[in-house]
Amino acid sequence: MFTGLSAFPLTPLAHDAVDEAAFVRLVARLREARVDSITALGSTGSYAYLSTDERARVTRLAVEHAGPVPVFVGIGAMRTSQVLRHADRAEQAGASALLLAPMTYQPLTEDEVFGLYRAVTEHSPLPVIVYDNPGTTHFTFSTGLYGRIAQLPGIASIKIPAVPSDPESARARVREIRSAIPAHVTVGVSGDAAAAAGLAAGCDAWYSVVGGTLPAPALRLTRAAQEGRNDDAAAESERLAPLWQLFSEYGGSIRVVPAIAEELGLVSENSLPLPMQGLNDRQRARVAGVIRELRLDG
Repeated sequence: MFTGLSAFPLTPLAHDAVDEAAFVRLVARLREARVDSITALGSTGSYAYLSTDERARVTRLAVEHAGPVPVFVGIGAMRTSQVLRHADRAEQAGASALLLAPMTYQPLTEDEVFGLYRAVTEHSPLPVIVYDNPGTTHFTFSTGLYGRIAQLPGIASIKIPAVPSDPESARARVREIRSAIPAHVTVGVSGDAAAAAGLAAGCDAWYSVVGGTLPAPALRLTRAAQEGRNDDAAAESERLAPLWQLFSEYGGSIRVVPAIAEELGLVSENSLPLPMQGLNDRQRARVAGVIRELRLDG
């Protein structure tokens, strides 16, 4: 279950409320594309901005409309008691697994982060994906901490940041992580521009932002890598270079992907939670141009 393409859809908002109809359309699009899993309420899904009830509703909608596709659900929160409450609601809704990032206001120690994962794995029967996203959490996992956490019963996968661009360095990094964790725990790469490199280096999964809105090219890349056609996967990633460039120029994917979804008519304009604002008109025009150039509207 923790291999292949896990697609992270947006949680679009309209007038400061979750746009349920648009979210269902996104989930149905992923189901029809036959992604390997759907991860609701990841960073792309704006989980940190949503109330407990909003998260529970989004989780239920994802499970109801994903069909046979397993649904993983982000449960990160500032306090452990809140995390456990989100885990319970995800289990009740029928989620297949939990995604957990160590959210914090004050800097956390490794022992504190380990204690968080231990509390969740002791509390919930659902498998847990370790979410290492230093760009948003401002916490960086050491390889040793991966190893400690991965020994906990229930840990199923680790979502790592982008691997080095040099192929040998990328393989060395994945080998280093695998040497620290049990064999049953999978390694999934994030950072969409590094997906082909991560899969070629031996990662089992791609935890994909772009796959949540554009599953077709993400699946082409993933399937090529799974079939050992790493050159084809790299070529698909290179084809998408103008998209990766937008991510680089505009501060990551968090504003670009909503703009893509808006341009394709999948969600309404201004779909991000305030105070976040989307791209300006000039930037949106560039996004529209890249969509046309790469034929992503088909």
